[in-house]
Amino acid sequence: GFLPSVYQGVQCRSAGEPVLYLDNPSGVSRAQRRQVLDAVDEINRQTHKTFGNPETVARIAQYEMAFRMQLEASDAMDIRREPQGVLERYGAQPGKTSYANNCLVARRLAERGVRFIQLYHWGWDSHGTPTDEGVNVGMVNRCRETDRPTAALLADLKARGLLEDTLVVWGGEFGRTPMWENRGGQEMAFIGRDHNPGAFTIWMAGGGVKAGLVHGETDDMGYQVVRDPVEVRDLHATMLYLLGFDHHKLNYPYQGLDQKLTGVKPARIIPELLA
Repeated sequence: GFLPSVYQGVQCRSAGEPVLYLDNPSGVSRAQRRQVLDAVDEINRQTHKTFGNPETVARIAQYEMAFRMQLEASDAMDIRREPQGVLERYGAQPGKTSYANNCLVARRLAERGVRFIQLYHWGWDSHGTPTDEGVNVGMVNRCRETDRPTAALLADLKARGLLEDTLVVWGGEFGRTPMWENRGGQEMAFIGRDHNPGAFTIWMAGGGVKAGLVHGETDDMGYQVVRDPVEVRDLHATMLYLLGFDHHKLNYPYQGLDQKLTGVKPARIIPELLA
């Protein structure tokens, strides 16, 4: 990437301590930690004044964020504080690693004003090798693991009045081919599908998105786009617009070039998606 590292996110764990080594060592009080940070901060600012390295600014911001997170992160990510009924709606199980737990954590973070939250769920690469990751087994399981908690997250955001100000985007980096991918040969034929970057589906909710709209269309096989194609850069431009940014103005100098968040090719906002 080319954005300054001050904009990078904080990777959290879905079980155990949300962020490792966030707590002070034994015998070090919060006041003492503040004194240390203030001293390091002064050194970093002098260093930045002398050399102008943007990574120094990022380091200052990261130290300050870690200090604030000492008070807030553990509470925000402790889903044991949720009523049993809420846990059941999400399918969440405290102490275990799951997409359902992460969805519930996402709602708790959104309530506390965290501006960007990203969730992952792995295992969608359904080539059919091994056989339990084929489209007839693996895809079904992935959908079962994600459908319920995703619906609960959207319902919770709406019930709390957060959805209209929260843009939710669900998607991946490509789709799957409609043809059987026979990697194992006739004697060991796996029911899988190869990558298909030419046609795939994402959905969006809340945050100024028009509800109930289907935009774009593929051929009958689901292999190629035949109507209203949307490039990834157009999606990014639209997301930035919904977040209040003009993608034309978001340029960053990197390796002698003015890099754009939407890439080097022209990007457009998709008006049909706007409420």
